[in-house]
Amino acid sequence: MYVAGNAAATAGNVIANAGLVRAGVVADLLDGTFFLFLALTLYNLLKDVNKSVARAMLILVAIASVITCFNSVFEFEGLRVATDNGYAAAFGTASNGVVLLLLEIQHYGLLIAQIFFGLWLAPLGYLAYKSGWFPKVLGLLLILGAACYLVDFLAAFALPDFGQTIHGYITIPSAIAEIWMLFCLLVIGVRAPK
Repeated sequence: MYVAGNAAATAGNVIANAGLVRAGVVADLLDGTFFLFLALTLYNLLKDVNKSVARAMLILVAIASVITCFNSVFEFEGLRVATDNGYAAAFGTASNGVVLLLLEIQHYGLLIAQIFFGLWLAPLGYLAYKSGWFPKVLGLLLILGAACYLVDFLAAFALPDFGQTIHGYITIPSAIAEIWMLFCLLVIGVRAPK
């Protein structure tokens, strides 16, 4: 939907795909909610390894979830401005600029949430490493994934051109670690210490 720097195209995309935007808002809200429930489940599983670290993991996920859910408001309001004729009457063609602004706020807000999407992997990696229930290399890869998320975030804000260049590559360790952890939890299960 979002076309950087092009208000008319962004507003046109939102109008043409209003149902998809609504589904995206609902998906973001569900994502934030399920992410929090996942963290609560992992907290219960791993709190005996180190309660303080497990608590830090839970807090980081809660912050990320709040930011994600809050940002969906901007996406929804962008949809309302684009599709409600009252805004077009009040703002004229400037309403396209308002739509672009709202979607840009949502876009950059999710990048800010990425700080916490990344940071939560560090305590999770530590807990996975220390627990003995997962391969140790998975714990290390989760910690590396946290660092990669942070580098991706910093590059996106500090060096946007460089950030676009590295984005597809820098998130690979994070994706591998998160998918591997999911695989361990759903397919293999946790290894009980001997």
